[in-house]
Amino acid sequence: MRPRPLHILLTVILTCFIAQPMSSYPDTRKVRKPAVAGTFYPSSAKEIKSMIGPWLHPVAEGPAPQALIVPHAGYVFSGEVAASAFSRIPRGHIYKRIFLLGPSHRVGFAGASVDTLFAYAETPLGKVPVDVSLGKELIKDGNGAFTCRADAHDREHCLEVQLPFLQMTFGEVPPIAPIVIGTQRLEVLEKIAEVLEPYFNEENLFIISSDFSHYPSYEDAKKSDLFMAEAITTGGLEEFLDALRQVDRMGFRGEDTAACGANAIAILLSILDTQGPGYFSAEHVMYRNSGDSPYGDKDRVVGYNAIVFTRKEKAADTPEDHLFHFSDEEKAAMIATARGAICSALRLDYDGDARPVGILREKGYGVFVTLHLDGRLRGCIGRFTSDDTLSETIREMAQSAAFHDPRFPAVSRSEVHRLDIEVSVLSPLKKIDSIDEFKLGRDGIYMIKGRSHGTFLPQVAQETGWNTEQFLGHCARDKAGIGWDGWKDADLYTYQTEVVKESEL
Repeated sequence: MRPRPLHILLTVILTCFIAQPMSSYPDTRKVRKPAVAGTFYPSSAKEIKSMIGPWLHPVAEGPAPQALIVPHAGYVFSGEVAASAFSRIPRGHIYKRIFLLGPSHRVGFAGASVDTLFAYAETPLGKVPVDVSLGKELIKDGNGAFTCRADAHDREHCLEVQLPFLQMTFGEVPPIAPIVIGTQRLEVLEKIAEVLEPYFNEENLFIISSDFSHYPSYEDAKKSDLFMAEAITTGGLEEFLDALRQVDRMGFRGEDTAACGANAIAILLSILDTQGPGYFSAEHVMYRNSGDSPYGDKDRVVGYNAIVFTRKEKAADTPEDHLFHFSDEEKAAMIATARGAICSALRLDYDGDARPVGILREKGYGVFVTLHLDGRLRGCIGRFTSDDTLSETIREMAQSAAFHDPRFPAVSRSEVHRLDIEVSVLSPLKKIDSIDEFKLGRDGIYMIKGRSHGTFLPQVAQETGWNTEQFLGHCARDKAGIGWDGWKDADLYTYQTEVVKESEL
């Protein structure tokens, strides 16, 4: 019987490499000398600049990334992919410190090793300061999750290869916290994430070092790597672990692992789950594998993804005026009506006050009910007009969102009390002749082309951080099924919403 996929993919650090003898450094040694210069990357500053320079194209402005997932192979194979992620750091942006997380390729051990041995890490481009005091704090606060092992950092390449990119990006690199992960145990990884989570803020940058598929064929690697990238950018830790299991079941010949840094990625996704995935956008920036390099073959390849995580900003064009002015009693009744309808369908008791008050007794309003579970979408169904009262329409749409959204299985009894409910009350549809009449963040879009149609609520722009073209393109392709540019010759309608959120009551 094959080992379980999580065991395979998180323990590649234990099985793919020959353990090296443990070494220890005298306390007086303050500079970590480069271990893989001349092998993974050039041994001279001039050669490094000549190689990395053409790949790096820092953006002039824009939101600064909160985290990057980048590869750690030799630059001739994965350097351009790594550079595509580092290029998303705006020119001149300053972080307080940089956390570097990657898998141990040479020794296995319990927990994470944070470097407190050296004041500096050196490459041919110069020295990078190490935040030794922070490392000591992590060890102190980690309750056994963090330690400092010389052998974990001695010849480890996965963090070292990121340093020249940082030096080329920043010039003067902020202090780094090098962390090597030596365990496969999920409960320990979540404990490490818990210790690091308070530092996951706009002051700091987290760099996760991981290659992806190891040794399948070129075409199988693409399938595996793009599948994993999709799981990471659209889901959380649970979806990532499930994707690892699914790749294992796919049985790609020759594949040892779908992500050699799965343990480091799991820590990042656990942090994101804690802070709320709705607060971050993830972008898959570039994919290559070693078969794309003139130095690699296509029979046994290694895959490389670059993924950038950015903290979402409030849409600039969010309307200031309210479409409706609901009283607190009306808002509470809307949520109670929706929750009561779901509980009723599942034959669960619910004691909320769902009596129709005020506007809930009026007819003709369009309504969408949106359900979230643990920060992720769990269902969304609505209609633009109704001959029923607002109360009756909310009740119908709540049950449809819970049990009839084709994208999700029906909500179970065990999930009901964890649901977060939103009720969006709609203005009448307005046909527009030009996209100039559409205002991102204020307007929802409804598009019709032949028998195909689709819509996005106004708040989707804020939740995703998309611009107007992305908002329309995703709606056309993903909701209406008419292709990315299908909105350009579709009939377009706008509407506005007033959103009542259970979490804000």
